[in-house]
Amino acid sequence: MDTIASLFSFITTPVSWVIVQFHKLYGALFGDDTGWAWGLSIVSLVVLIRICLIPLFVKQIKSTRNMQVLQPKMKAIQERYKNDKQRQSEEMMKLYKETGTNPLSSCLPILAQSPFFFALYHVLSSIASGKTIGVIDQPLLDSARQAHIFGAPLAAKFMDSEEKVAALGASLTDVRVVTAIMIVMMSASQFFTQRQLMTKNVDLTVKTPYMQQQKMLMYIFPLIFAVMGINFPVGVLVYWLTTNVWTMGQQMYVINQNPTPGSKAQDQYLGRVLKSVTSHGQVRGRTRRNTVKRIVAKGPDRNDIERKFITGLSKLGLAAQEDGTVAKSEAAVTEAEGGAAPKRQQPKRQTKAKRHTAATQPGTAKDSEPAEPGAKTSLEKHSASQDDKSKPAGKSASGSSRQAKSGQRKGPQRPKHPSKK
Repeated sequence: MDTIASLFSFITTPVSWVIVQFHKLYGALFGDDTGWAWGLSIVSLVVLIRICLIPLFVKQIKSTRNMQVLQPKMKAIQERYKNDKQRQSEEMMKLYKETGTNPLSSCLPILAQSPFFFALYHVLSSIASGKTIGVIDQPLLDSARQAHIFGAPLAAKFMDSEEKVAALGASLTDVRVVTAIMIVMMSASQFFTQRQLMTKNVDLTVKTPYMQQQKMLMYIFPLIFAVMGINFPVGVLVYWLTTNVWTMGQQMYVINQNPTPGSKAQDQYLGRVLKSVTSHGQVRGRTRRNTVKRIVAKGPDRNDIERKFITGLSKLGLAAQEDGTVAKSEAAVTEAEGGAAPKRQQPKRQTKAKRHTAATQPGTAKDSEPAEPGAKTSLEKHSASQDDKSKPAGKSASGSSRQAKSGQRKGPQRPKHPSKK
């Protein structure tokens, strides 16, 4: 770890200068040699760094979401070119380029923090060794060595010997209790942050290997921090615990205000928006209006959660507009109240046997149907039946119909020759 920290020695002077400036501020409030002054200086360093990294965090969120959306396409490419790794890589790069996705963007905040983390580790290690570093001169070095956080010196580690801890003016028990609690809190915050991302802000409709990978990291990262934490000075534990808490809070805010489409967080968010619209009759807040605007722009490509939100607005007699607002809709009111005119149903198609039976039995199915314009009245039907009776005996309309259907010749039959009787 000392070798890695020495690689970032070029940034130790800026880091030490920032810590000293914050120490002057908090030293005036709590005293120059107190653990509060030095501890809050490290916390303030974390806050300053994380504020500067907010643009990278936004890129990380966008990249993570784009990777989730692209997982089905990536899986299809892997299946299609599973025997050609070079073509598979080319198609992957082409897909990234077309969608503007950078897989490394999700690692940018961690990579950007690494120089500051190792520089702080190098500064605290020098303090523990009694060496001046950066802008920390001998008086500041003596002040930092006297600073304790709940009885543990800033430069003490969990694995330090009792003699080394005693040289810093503390007991080994205090150091190990404080460092153990901080390591547990650091690992727990890391686990909760990853779990919050997996359970609330992941599209549950997409089942890909990416999700399985994230679930593994949810358990692996806390273990890595727990193992590495026993070799971190107390000051570095303060730094890492603070940055984990910041990440957890920052991610919680993003999940609540801009959740991933199709996730559980989006369902909860749109539920809050619908409840607000019910109470105030309008979409309040620019962020919420932008969300409604994106949902309207999707049209038929909306997911089930977004369609549920649009249906909820319809039940209130409202319709989402293209600018993200809502307006009253008469069609939505009629549909919500069930007052829409019932759709005309087409009559069921009868089977061939039923149609044949209806044709051979007058006065059953066909006679029960309502008369249509231009159809014969009952008197006309009666006169038609009288005309049928005037025809030769044994010849009726139904008989003619049966003869026609059976392939016999229509009209009266020619009498047989007397010789053939």
